[in-house]
Amino acid sequence: MSPVSSIAAAVAGMLLLGATLVACPGNAQDFGDTPYVQTPQNVVDRMLEVAHVGPGDYVIDLGSGDGRMVITAALKHGARGFGVDLDRRLVDLANRLAAKAGVADRAVFYERDLYDTDLTAASVVTIYLLPEVNLMVRPRLLATLKPGTRIVSHDYDMGDWPPDEQMVLDAPDKPVGRDKKSKVFFWVVPANAAGKWRWQLPVGGKPVDFELVVAQNFQNITGNVTIGGVAWPLEHARLSGEDISFSANDQKTALHYEFSGRIAGQDISGTVRVAGPVALRELEWNAARTELGTPAHALLKPPQMQELQQKMQP
Repeated sequence: MSPVSSIAAAVAGMLLLGATLVACPGNAQDFGDTPYVQTPQNVVDRMLEVAHVGPGDYVIDLGSGDGRMVITAALKHGARGFGVDLDRRLVDLANRLAAKAGVADRAVFYERDLYDTDLTAASVVTIYLLPEVNLMVRPRLLATLKPGTRIVSHDYDMGDWPPDEQMVLDAPDKPVGRDKKSKVFFWVVPANAAGKWRWQLPVGGKPVDFELVVAQNFQNITGNVTIGGVAWPLEHARLSGEDISFSANDQKTALHYEFSGRIAGQDISGTVRVAGPVALRELEWNAARTELGTPAHALLKPPQMQELQQKMQP
């Protein structure tokens, strides 16, 4: 039996599904709290795989329960991290299981409110929270996590923040639900690409001014690039964490540009492939932001608590 399987077996032996440590979502008493429901081990494994967890990662699990997410991240992927939970009994159990697995130096658990938890060290955040709690915590995740941080959620999405990846998998050991299926949602926290950016490139033997105008909503970006005073729409625009790419066709010169780069604060550095009537060239490009924009998602009002509370009423 593998170490992870041993821990899963130990958890199963220590927690009966009918015990007071396990609750169903419909039994939540306090708004904004999430009752404890175990995530099946095969779902834990898939969540960590989807998030590409590795030895260099720091995993924070919000609502850590018996600790299996962070313990598995340490055992199978060599990662470090911690989990937080409001139930002291679960926190004690998780720390005991981490010690039994030999990863207590890399997987630690605290009795702490997830809203009061410092998330800045995370490279991966894992959650199994109720839908309204996901919406409540979403603004904080976007505001405090570093661009490129990965978020993976069991069963529930983030409202109108579209996932970068999602899937459904069999979960025969799932303690709730009739179909024994689980959903997994994955996001990469986007950098702020909104605003105006300028740079120069040599075109036809002389420097030409470029200006990029970007509108952003979560990881979705649109806009145009002005080349030598003429604006052309962005094509195939993509933002993933700090990585940005887009293309544009300058119909005036019959040149096609494919830009890729990395955002670092107020600068972008990368390469551009220029295709045209003569030959294919690859150049470096370095853009500076001249006007800071605000992504549309940052202008959204936090979910109205009264509306969410009404949704929770039986």
